[in-house]
Amino acid sequence: MSQLTVLSLIFLLSLVRSCQGQLKVGFYDSSCPGAEGIVNSAVARAFTSNPAIAPQLLRLQFHDCIVDGCDGSILINLPNGKQENKAFGNQGLGGFNVIDEAKTKLESQCPGVVSCADIVALAARDSVVLTKGPFYDVETGRRDGFSSSISHASDLPGEDEPINALQDKFAAKGLSDKDLVLLSAAHTIGTTACFFMGVRLNNFEGTGRPDPSIAPAFLAKLQGICPKGGDVNVRLALDDGSEKVFDAHYLDNILTGTAVLQSDAALLNNPTTRALVEFYARSPDAFRNDFGLSMVNLGRLGVLTGSNGNIRRACSAFN
Repeated sequence: MSQLTVLSLIFLLSLVRSCQGQLKVGFYDSSCPGAEGIVNSAVARAFTSNPAIAPQLLRLQFHDCIVDGCDGSILINLPNGKQENKAFGNQGLGGFNVIDEAKTKLESQCPGVVSCADIVALAARDSVVLTKGPFYDVETGRRDGFSSSISHASDLPGEDEPINALQDKFAAKGLSDKDLVLLSAAHTIGTTACFFMGVRLNNFEGTGRPDPSIAPAFLAKLQGICPKGGDVNVRLALDDGSEKVFDAHYLDNILTGTAVLQSDAALLNNPTTRALVEFYARSPDAFRNDFGLSMVNLGRLGVLTGSNGNIRRACSAFN
């Protein structure tokens, strides 16, 4: 066999491996044809009894992918309690039981085939749709990772950070300013706790005063819900007036000084992100379409495919 033929074979083999290792829509069409339907059914059942599960499942994908990539590490529980989901920025995460339910059913139908990382991505999409948001195709083919560390999640984007810090953290993951605005818009559904409002309402940038960008009437409302020294576990809507429906109302809130989180209001403090907020507030159809594209971008971060990683038998523990 000539050297040229050998090199050609090596190239072809590498190309095959590359194709096998790529994410794609419909990855389980042959290996587990009902996979997406099984996840959808689990999410729909949970949503029927508790609609608040939708924003929890949507948030779960972001918190999984933004640390070490979309590898299911957010789902792991360790005997020493030092796993990723115990990081400060991961407080209040939920939806783990829905992922576990879907995984149990998938293991009974297609054992060892569907990754926990893919279940998280599919459940996030289904949650968006159930709250009247856009349907977008989810690429699948991720495999699960072998580590989950609280220290790796120590620098998550925070609710009290200035816009330049948020931009830097997203850029470090390969996400654009457009992704920052659109993924922040996941706050169109769900609630937060008064625990995350203390700095903005009482000591904005160390001034000992509230954030001056908050509209006066809305500030009074927020202070009534989250008074200084009050119960930090009280919850309030992230998208005031529309927290159960996935829509562009969240963007209007930012523009009118009625955004709840400081990190959302901060999107107005940079010309690029401000222009994006203004554009999507005027163009709800573009917002719906582009949100799905940003979720796809998020879902590609640090994925393990092909022969990397593995398929967990249970999502909360390594094999």
